[in-house]
Amino acid sequence: MSERVLPAPAATGWDFPRSASGVRHLLGWAERAGLPVGPLLVGTELAHEDIERVPVVTAAQELAVARSLARRAPGAAADVGRRYTADSFGVMGWAMRSSTTVGDAVDVALRFIDLSFAFVIPVARLEGDRVVADLDATALPADVRRWLLVRDTTAVATVLESLVPGGVGVVVTFEGDRATLSFPAAELDRPLARDRGADRAAAEAACLDIADERRDLPATTADVRVLVTQRLADGAPMEQVASALGMTERTLRRRLAAEGTGYREVVDEVRRGLADQLLAVGLPVADVATRLGYSEAAALAHAHHRWTGTPPSSRRRPSRADDR
Repeated sequence: MSERVLPAPAATGWDFPRSASGVRHLLGWAERAGLPVGPLLVGTELAHEDIERVPVVTAAQELAVARSLARRAPGAAADVGRRYTADSFGVMGWAMRSSTTVGDAVDVALRFIDLSFAFVIPVARLEGDRVVADLDATALPADVRRWLLVRDTTAVATVLESLVPGGVGVVVTFEGDRATLSFPAAELDRPLARDRGADRAAAEAACLDIADERRDLPATTADVRVLVTQRLADGAPMEQVASALGMTERTLRRRLAAEGTGYREVVDEVRRGLADQLLAVGLPVADVATRLGYSEAAALAHAHHRWTGTPPSSRRRPSRADDR
């Protein structure tokens, strides 16, 4: 086996914004189990139809769904964990699947663990001839701690075993609110059966783009961006966002000011970023304006000129409808 140092995980805590796919995964399991989905969303301020359109959720929102599912299906944590695959994790999974060896895939998973849905963060090390990962759930709320520990440990083991035919021989042990996962270190050098055309560099660059944007933001600003994104079509009223964070508008203003920004600035930044994405894929300007919470296309045009000095049409790629 080649000399190797396993990286420290990119996140040490669980409180980071995450793709809404994590919530969709939990709701999908509940639907297959015949459980009503509505009650699982209580406390998130999200409706079932919202989950299909919002790109990101706060850690608190996903935790609320996990807590509700744990109450209704206390013995389901392992089965929920077994339903995850590398592909469940979007761009991070793409980078894992584009890796050349098991070790490369483990490296990606640790360096971009904050692009996953994990609440219990694995910390891996080489110990003799084995790779050992410790998962410590003691920082999680007590009522959902064990459930998430079992789910996340099972998910990590399942994804690892799926990387190569026959798996890597994962052994898992639980002790209280902690778990240990291990497998032979020689497995790190096993080659993956990569998809034809797999591009590790492109996949890693995509991971970096997403991670850099999220990691650069202070905690309150990061959560506000997520909640604003979810409420843009309705104008993202500050009162609603503050309420979702469990604080008054005055407290929210003070927290954002301490982080060097303000509420309107955050809304403007979110709108600008989404406008770039939506215009670039050819969405009509009027539709983009509606999605961003503007009353009319002219308001978006004015804002876009303020941001870039150009009209929205300068960013828009023609759609097929334009050719007809």
